[in-house]
Amino acid sequence: MRFRFLLFILPVLIWSCEPKELTEFERWEDTASRVEIIRDDFGIPHIYGKSDADAVFGLLYAQCEDDFRRVERNYIWATGRLAELEGEEAIYSDLRANLYMTEAEAKAGYEAAPEWLKELCVAFADGVNYYLATHPEVEAQVITRYEPWMPMFFSEGSIGGDIEQIPTRKIKAFYGAEESDLMALDENEFSRVMLLDEPKGSNGIAVNGKMTASGNAMLLINPHTSFYFRPEVHVVSEEGLNAYGAVTWGQFFVYQGFNEKTGWMHTSTYVDFIDEFVEDITEKEGKYRYQYGEESREVEEFHITLKYISEEELKEKPFTFYRTHHGPITHTIDDKWVATKINWDPVNALIQSFTRTKLSNHTEFEKMMDIRTNSSNNTVFADADGNIAYFHGNFIPKRNADFDFSAPVDGSDPATDWQGLHSVEESIRILNPGTGWIQNCNSTPYTAAGEFSPKRENYPTYMAPDVENYRGIHAVKVLNEASGLSLDGLIELAHDPYLPAFEKLIPMLLKAYEKRGVADPQFKEPIRVLEAWDYRTSKESVAMSLAHFYGMNFLKNHGGINNFIAFNQDGKSKIPSPSPNELLSTFSQTLDEMNADFGTWNTPWSEINRFQRLTGEIDGPFDDSKEYTPVGMASGTWGALAAFGAKTYPGTKRLYGYRGNSFVAAVEFGEKVKAKSILAGGQSSYPDSPHFYDQVQDYVDGKFKEVAFYREDVEARAEERYVPGKRK
Repeated sequence: MRFRFLLFILPVLIWSCEPKELTEFERWEDTASRVEIIRDDFGIPHIYGKSDADAVFGLLYAQCEDDFRRVERNYIWATGRLAELEGEEAIYSDLRANLYMTEAEAKAGYEAAPEWLKELCVAFADGVNYYLATHPEVEAQVITRYEPWMPMFFSEGSIGGDIEQIPTRKIKAFYGAEESDLMALDENEFSRVMLLDEPKGSNGIAVNGKMTASGNAMLLINPHTSFYFRPEVHVVSEEGLNAYGAVTWGQFFVYQGFNEKTGWMHTSTYVDFIDEFVEDITEKEGKYRYQYGEESREVEEFHITLKYISEEELKEKPFTFYRTHHGPITHTIDDKWVATKINWDPVNALIQSFTRTKLSNHTEFEKMMDIRTNSSNNTVFADADGNIAYFHGNFIPKRNADFDFSAPVDGSDPATDWQGLHSVEESIRILNPGTGWIQNCNSTPYTAAGEFSPKRENYPTYMAPDVENYRGIHAVKVLNEASGLSLDGLIELAHDPYLPAFEKLIPMLLKAYEKRGVADPQFKEPIRVLEAWDYRTSKESVAMSLAHFYGMNFLKNHGGINNFIAFNQDGKSKIPSPSPNELLSTFSQTLDEMNADFGTWNTPWSEINRFQRLTGEIDGPFDDSKEYTPVGMASGTWGALAAFGAKTYPGTKRLYGYRGNSFVAAVEFGEKVKAKSILAGGQSSYPDSPHFYDQVQDYVDGKFKEVAFYREDVEARAEERYVPGKRK
């Protein structure tokens, strides 16, 4: 009888000992218990987790604390739901996202990912969802629940990514119900507008021990993004993750940064990695086919319904879109369908992006680069072994040299297909050049290491169609003159105030004035100011004010200035050649505008050029009557390494910074890593936070804060510490 009783209660005991299945919220809390966030005296989050996934959970939670709206908007855009927030005008951005990957394909990509990557994707979603669950006052605008497959849509971290190079106006013309009026946009006008924008991109500089006082390698991490585009973070786990740097809002890896042994800086590349294939399409019985050699292949057809907000109501719009093996159909040329092929391999892109943060030396880094999914970037590298290196691009398709891939090619000819990818060894790269330095400022790799730079004739044209720019010229100049650099010396070099573009623009104007031969009272004093100028920007400089507005009017009236650079003159380049009278007319226009806007042309630069942050909105307002910080920095267009792109906004006459130096770090590798950094504005997007505007004065003065990298330094500077969900 006793034995039978034991047999009866044994299953009950086993059942009662089994772990209780956690609810989703309990699972989030369990993960949070393995995470600690320490905020230092600048509000920078240092996230510590048991596992990499725990650290990712904490990283996303901390990002949401600092600026949930930017995390949110990045995923609304990336997953193709922007029209639900911004209205029907954004629906072709959403269609573009689906052309390259549908939600079903993103889910399939996630399911096919290695388990460790899936764990990170789950941690990403859990971190955001836990933030929303513990902050009921924060109302999600479109996405109410984040899913592990969503990072498939946002896998690289670059400025907009490759997909933004596909114009939505062309997609609208092809898939829209009627011809898009945007297709009528004058291309010359479009180019002119682009000339006036602050250059997108970044500076990367690496120097080895021959250039430094300590004998250690150093790295300058200097992205030129829109302000507040990336926050500063430090993320650590007991599985070997210990990365510090800039993370694009909503991503789970440090994009530009360093660990104890290696540092990586991405700059935008101009490698030709996008191709257009003109397809030979026929229709039979309502089905489309395309010719490929002797084959007739079926065009893939997809049916989706996109939503958009209109008068506070969600409406729907159905689309049918098409793909060939070259890629989605994006537009037409002479009524022929065109497929646009880009790099699209999100699982491997995420693998590469996260793996990069945990490497120990150049050998490991080069092996990681052979994953070859980072198509948007060049990479400048340094490590604790003293190596410095440069990789020009990372995803470079091999192409048949018989075809000109700078123009659309015949998709029906199999010979135009990509023939695999160039290996890292075949690509343009530099390792430990004799100069002791490497620079890339979105410029040609053929000047990246002075006389030790790669040679143009050794590589196919599509591998480096990049031109030279004035930032590149400036970087070469200061590096050729540098020696015995300390971290502070590297920061000073990166803020050198010289503006080489004006070496050309101002003498042209002075010569035109001299040629006129008659003293014009309108010009006499401003010309005298420019004659005495040394082409260096400063807060007090009136010459800088004159030169900036004259330069902008030169771009409007006479065209781009990069073709003045000898490297860019290939016989086809259109070099601006205004007459003396045209130059003086442009200068007269400049004086009239400055007198009207500022009361006088004789206005110091810092009274015009301003840093202002009034709200934490993504597209925040500017106001000439409100408090601001004077800025002496200048635009990268003129060759400023520490770029400060500024422009007027509705209702303003003064210029307000919007793009350029954002997160910047100078890093020295040795037995222990040392670094200094600065962030435009501050870490928090909330005006009532002490870290909303606390770095601005140091930012404009080029004074960097010490980075707290090691645990003892973080502890010493801890302002608050908490477990996610338990912040006081």
